[in-house]
Formats: sequence, structure tokens, C-alpha cells
Amino acid sequence: MDKLPDDIALYILSRLDDSADVARCRLAWKTFNTVSPELRSINIQCSLERYIKSRSKLSNSSSSSQSVTPFKTIFLNLVSKLRVVDSVCIGTEKPLRNVSYDDVEDENDDLYLTHGDFVKEWLPRVCGRLKSLSISDFWIQSCWRRSDLLPLVSAYCHNLLELEVKNAWLSVENMNPMPMLTTLTLEFIRLDDEDLNMLNKSFPNLQVLNLVGVGGLKLPKINLLNLKTCHWTVSNAPLSLTLITPTLITLRLECIRPTSLYIEAPMLSHLHLALDHADSFTIKKFQNLKTLWLESLYIRSLLLKFPFTKTVENLTVDSRKWERGAVGFSKFTLEKVFTVFPNVNSLCINSSLWSELEACYDVDSWETWDRRKGLKTFCAYLLLVDPLLTFSSVASLLDQCVGLVDVSLLIHHDVVANVSKSFILRCTSRWPEVNWKWGIWREGMEVSWITNW
Repeated sequence: MDKLPDDIALYILSRLDDSADVARCRLAWKTFNTVSPELRSINIQCSLERYIKSRSKLSNSSSSSQSVTPFKTIFLNLVSKLRVVDSVCIGTEKPLRNVSYDDVEDENDDLYLTHGDFVKEWLPRVCGRLKSLSISDFWIQSCWRRSDLLPLVSAYCHNLLELEVKNAWLSVENMNPMPMLTTLTLEFIRLDDEDLNMLNKSFPNLQVLNLVGVGGLKLPKINLLNLKTCHWTVSNAPLSLTLITPTLITLRLECIRPTSLYIEAPMLSHLHLALDHADSFTIKKFQNLKTLWLESLYIRSLLLKFPFTKTVENLTVDSRKWERGAVGFSKFTLEKVFTVFPNVNSLCINSSLWSELEACYDVDSWETWDRRKGLKTFCAYLLLVDPLLTFSSVASLLDQCVGLVDVSLLIHHDVVANVSKSFILRCTSRWPEVNWKWGIWREGMEVSWITNW
């Protein structure tokens, strides 16, 4: 193994995602240890097992517990051995992130990874060529201490392209502009600012923005001229949300009940909007919207507020999770869908909303709306609580939408096999000209497609 060419040994080490594995290889073979300083990335995560051992060390003076090397020390040693660093990823593994402050009060700072003093120990060494930085802090230790990580990063990392910070209380005071940064992810972050004005100013050329569970904001406003993709998940607190992005193409916005919602994104092509209800709902007319996913507890109310849009071709409508077999209450109808989005050629209706449609089923109302020739593809998630009612609803749709070519029906996993088989045979016999695709679905799991029954 020691005769392995240096370039091959370096290639092998660079393929390892975990820096802990790199360290093991360095100890095992001399060649790996020789070439390891040429690596350009660090990825190290603290495990729950290491955390438990470190807590034992604090309460137990046995030699075994004393052998646990502090996590920060391991990271600093890795940093000190590399000549050039392009990427740094440091954090806690998912099981450790799920540890609650109520379960264990931890006022130590051994895993407080966004601590300013700790960051200053290593960031100046790697900042020159650093392109990507990811820090997932330990919430128990970081939630009650405000970090100046962002001002430090803006002061040192002038070539940084991607920044990800999770599970921390951040300050944005005294930040410098970072015109090179194109991707920002803040997940489960606490901010004290009234809005996002400082972040808007600090990252003028941001193209990808992910704000997931960012709390503490009162009047959040995203105003970024170069943003292309945005995922914004808002906490349960009622907020006034504003998004002005002239070049945005893809938006996923999830909130519960904002007091007001204003979206101005004329270039938007793909939108996933999930909310229960908005007291004030304003969307400037979309000129380029092609793909739309609407999810709401009051889907009909949302449709009534949505602007008339001719450009939407692919539409998915869904409701918030219900108990199986629950009766709908928003009187959702397909007539309203086609009234707001007249040129839809691909439609998907998820399970709870299809149940609502069945609950409001009225054969007379189905026969009054125009025969839709533009709809070519249809997909629905079925519970088959009442197979006869489900079949009648499917029949009303297929008989009206005479241009349908591809139909995908997914049956819930808990439906007994003979009921599913009978339903499938009845559908395929009545509409043999349709290209059928059948599947089995279950909450939280991927769809299993049926190749033969």
C-alpha cells in the first residue's frame, strides 16, 4: 500500500465524504498521511455517541472517559494540516440535533460551533480560498448565546460562494457586503432584526436563498434583484410577508396563516405555495408561471384569491393533512380550478383534497361544466373509502375531459387487495383507450408503481 502513487492516494482520500475516515486512513498508511495535506475540503460531524462520552468525561474521572478528544480540537487539528481549503462542513449529526434542551440542560460551549472565539481560531487560516462553508450548531448550547458568525464571515471570506448555517442565534450587525456569495441557507435560525433588510443589502448577488424556520422576524421582506431560487418556510407566528424578486424563477413558500402576503416575481415559472389562509393575499399577475403546486386547508378560498392565470400548464392541488375518511368543508370543485387556470394540461389531486371532492360530489354539477379537451394527464391519490363513490367521481372527470391520454391513480396501501383489484378492472374495462398507470401510496413514503397485479 505504501507504493501507491501519490496522485491515486490523494484521489482515494478526496472521495471520502467524512474527514474522520480520512484521519483513520492517515493512521493506517504512510502514503495517505503524506498526501493528506493536499486535500481541499473538511467534513466532520459530531455524533451522539461522542457527545454522550464527552458528558461522561465531565462527570467521571476514569481513564477511558479521559481519552475522549474534544470535538473542536479534532477539527482544529484537521484545519492546521491542510495547505489550501476550498470547503468546510462542520456540525452535529441529526440524532444529536434532535436532543431537546428540556431533556438535558447543557451550558457548556464544547459544541457551540458558531462561537466567535472558536471561529476566529480557524477561519482566518482558511478564508483566502474558501468557497463553501457549512456550520450546523448544537442548539442546546447555541440558542441562548448570540453569535457574531455572520460579521466574521463577511470580514474574512471575500471569495465565499456558498454559506449554510443551522441551529444558531445569529447577529447581522456590522456585516460587510459579500458580493461574491450566490447561495445562502439559514435553517432553524434565530434573528433579532425587525426584517431582512441587512441580509438583502449584504448579499446583493444572491441567486439561491433557503430560509427554513427562521424566527424572530416581525416584518420579513425579501428584496433581491438577482435571486433565481427561493425556499422560504415561515414559523407559525402571524407575519406580514413580502417578496419582491424581479428575476426569481422557482419559489417554494410555506407558511400557516400570514396576516398579509405580497409576491412580486414577474419571471416566476415554478411555484409551490402552502398556507392555511392569508387575511390579505396579493400576487401580481404572473406572466411566465408554468408549474404550480397549491396546498391549503381552505383550498377553495385560496383559489378564489388567486389571479386568473392562463400560463399554468402543470397543476397540483392539495389540502392539509386530514384524518382518513374526513368530510371536506371547503366545497372544492374542479370547475373552479379550470376557471382560474383554463389551460392546464396536467393535473394532480392529492389524497385529502380528492376526499373533499368526493364529499362534495354532485353529479348534476359535474355535468354543467364545459368538456375540457386541453387536459392530457391526470393523477389522483385515492383512499377508496367508498369505492362506488370514488368510481363515480373518476367517471365524471374522465367523461368530461375527453382529451385525457395518461391517467395515474394511486391507491392507499391499507386498501385490501380484492377491493383494489376490482376497482382497477372496472376502470380499465370502461376506458380501454386510456394509458393507465397504477400505484400504491402511503403517508411519508415513496409511491410504489404496480407493474402487474
